Amino acid sequence: MDISVNGALRGYLALPQREVAGDPPWPGVVVVHDAFGMSEDTRNVTERFATAGYVALAPDLFSRGGVMRCIKSVFRDLMAGQGRAFEDLQAARRLLAEREDCTGKVGVVGFCMGGGFALVAASGGFDASAPYYGQLPKDLSVLDDACPIVASFGRRDPALKGAAAKLETELTARGIPHDVKEYPEAGHSFANQLAGGPLNKLLKVAGLSFHRESSEDAWRRVLAFFAQHLGS
Repeated sequence: MDISVNGALRGYLALPQREVAGDPPWPGVVVVHDAFGMSEDTRNVTERFATAGYVALAPDLFSRGGVMRCIKSVFRDLMAGQGRAFEDLQAARRLLAEREDCTGKVGVVGFCMGGGFALVAASGGFDASAPYYGQLPKDLSVLDDACPIVASFGRRDPALKGAAAKLETELTARGIPHDVKEYPEAGHSFANQLAGGPLNKLLKVAGLSFHRESSEDAWRRVLAFFAQHLGS
């Protein structure tokens, strides 16, 4: 269902079915979309978390005005590690944590651009973070107080070569519980089913293609990690 998250910000909320997940309260998950915005894929991921027993909310970070203006401001916030986009993620986290059907434990998961947000937001009150092929923050000190992190990368992603190994090293040095994995057959966006139409071939050439085996393995890892740190 579509809801208001933080003033002019819109979002998509998905709730577990009692017949499958049992009675509330349930843990929460904030889903941070990629640079394509609030797509059908983002809604599907949000619904899938609900099916797994989480109150899932995807805030539309591009809903505060014209798309191009929003994209510029959101990426500017990501590079700076602060700003309205992070405030919006915190508003989404609080909205979930304060719901009567939520346990108060809230994780964050993000894809591509959203993965970068999930990494920085790991130090912002969330109880677990699951970045998918997210750009590592320039200032790695933001990870000093990070919550537990389960991260997934594709070895065939030309933009993030060495990112998985570097994140593994940084989290180990800080003693942060983590599970970092790089999938040898996957590239960028391997867990997103993009509705590219005629552009699908070009997206695949650019390394933006779905890889089912890697995606399903990452999904199992994320659910296991969230169950451990958020409850289920």
